[in-house]
Amino acid sequence: MLAANVLAADRDLIARGAYLAKVADCESCHTAGPDHEAFAGGLPINSPFGIIYSTNITPDPITGIGQYSYDDFSRALRQGITKNGKHLYPAMPYASFAATLDSDILALYVYFMKGVKPVNYTPPQTKLPFPFNLRWTLMFWNAAFATQDIFKPRTDRDAQWNRGAYLVQGLGHCGACHTPRGLAFQEKAYSESSPDYLSGAMVDNWYSANLTGNKASGLGRWSKAEISKFLETGHSGHEVAFGSMVTVIENSTQHFCKEDLDAIAHYLKSLPGQNGKSSYKPYEPPASQEQKLLTEVNIGINKFELPGAGLYSGFCAKCHGDSGTGESPRIPRLGGNSMVLSENAASIIRLVLEGGKGPLTIKGPKPKKMPSFAKKFTDREIADVLTFVRTSWGNSASPVTPREVSLIRQKCCIKN
Repeated sequence: MLAANVLAADRDLIARGAYLAKVADCESCHTAGPDHEAFAGGLPINSPFGIIYSTNITPDPITGIGQYSYDDFSRALRQGITKNGKHLYPAMPYASFAATLDSDILALYVYFMKGVKPVNYTPPQTKLPFPFNLRWTLMFWNAAFATQDIFKPRTDRDAQWNRGAYLVQGLGHCGACHTPRGLAFQEKAYSESSPDYLSGAMVDNWYSANLTGNKASGLGRWSKAEISKFLETGHSGHEVAFGSMVTVIENSTQHFCKEDLDAIAHYLKSLPGQNGKSSYKPYEPPASQEQKLLTEVNIGINKFELPGAGLYSGFCAKCHGDSGTGESPRIPRLGGNSMVLSENAASIIRLVLEGGKGPLTIKGPKPKKMPSFAKKFTDREIADVLTFVRTSWGNSASPVTPREVSLIRQKCCIKN
């Protein structure tokens, strides 16, 4: 009877650990690609200091973590220190994982030791230039910046808010991509106590979204239900996921239970928006026939005379509509789109250059692919069409310059 109870407990812990591994999105970073073994490492992760290769976290005793004790596992996850004392680079979000409760660390440990297939594989070795190759110096970085402690619920908030905060700040490590970095590449904040938290940041030449309540570039006009649905499907009436968020949704958030999705949405909607330069005023249809005719004339002028308007009409309007309304949920609207109104235009520049495709999820629509325009448009043309989009249909955001487009084109190795 005791053995049966132990086995049942193990099964429960393995199942819970498997779910928590989805929450932490371990697979996206520790799997080198769709043709590689899960969790065996080897994914090249771009950093400002060079390429960092993810480690093998399968229970293989030679090349993986098979010889890790629970304490070894906990220390690696929360402090970024391996069994042999080597410091992990902060590409591993241990500064966020430090908030994880003991019970969840245990469930993850049991899952990785008993629920994951061991793979004998040694990933490529990370070789950063001096002085970043001196891993021991990370002890000073950790002392200065990895300051988060185990999550403590706030007594002035309800249970759903605290659950959402725990998921976002801890295993979900949303701040690793969505919080701006300081001079030492540290996240400027780990919780809502700072206005910098989740306010948007550059990651691998993408500008990750502002998740605060800003009504132009953030989630101020999103409902809780829309946020929850977006995390589940990658699509909403506001926009469609792109870039690295596609793999996050495919491998992680689409698998969350509804209660956790709703808790995250509840927490994010509590974050106040900071003032920004961009704004959005919803389009109001003309009240009279005379105003309607005047509007139609102006639209005609925009189509053919404003810089970028002709290109938009010829290449973009077919999918996104003459008035930037899109085709929800498969094709994002551009009028009022949070990323279109972002203070930093890097992501929309990169989308036009590279093209993209939304996530394929269990409950979401079949994603539609956006073509690449890198070879079709010059830097000036891309700047003009994006400036047109950022200043039309109620959008008011700073213009895009040809230099901004050129820099993204060079960084992403895109040639005309």
